[in-house]
Amino acid sequence: MITGATAGFGWATAKIFARNGYNIIITGRRKERLTALEKELEKYKINVLALNFDVRNNDEVTSAITSLPDEWKGIDILVNNAGLAVGLGKIDSGIPDDWNRMIDTNIKGLLFVTREVAPLMVARGKGHIFNIGSIAGKSAYEGGNVYCATKSAVDSLTRSMRIDLLKHNIRVTQIAPGMAETEFSIVRFKGNIEKAKGVYKGVDALNADDIAEVIWFCASRPAHVCINDLVITPTQQADAFFTNRRT
Repeated sequence: MITGATAGFGWATAKIFARNGYNIIITGRRKERLTALEKELEKYKINVLALNFDVRNNDEVTSAITSLPDEWKGIDILVNNAGLAVGLGKIDSGIPDDWNRMIDTNIKGLLFVTREVAPLMVARGKGHIFNIGSIAGKSAYEGGNVYCATKSAVDSLTRSMRIDLLKHNIRVTQIAPGMAETEFSIVRFKGNIEKAKGVYKGVDALNADDIAEVIWFCASRPAHVCINDLVITPTQQADAFFTNRRT
């Protein structure tokens, strides 16, 4: 089950698991994107279930997951991918609506979905949960304030989940990407494509497939192996502060 499957990491992750024979539950807010992805995945001769809901809405999350047909309740892997950054303003000029979008999606959405899926895994005594974090959750940067805080929360929640679910044989992994060129910066800058492109200027950034391949690698390790926390950056990026851009 992959949240935020309608673009970027989610879309690429759905494809790599489908290629490897997994049946896929895809979720997202944009119904037309879900339909397009569903058609693309069906060429791999696997079963696909598309659920159109917003992870920020707990009632929608609960309704969608509790009403799953029995044959879809045996979720082996959950990828909590839905997330976003909005704006890059300083804390004294921040926009509360932007803050709420990030908090409600990146933290509460992850919690709402996990709260419904984790008991299904507990009942079966196995499962693997992936939380998509960020290097922004490892160190704060100027203008990142609330986004960095939400990804720091993902980092902490991942560690707590691993402890809480340990006795149930459930693996919990955080994937923390650095600069990855998807729709991320376009969303952050509210559709300003030129500004979004500037983020990656002079850098061979990661792409969605790079992250999907890492998720697949972690998921395909033997059952006794759990990759707890994996930070991945472009070769030209050391961390949130140091980037070697081409001039």
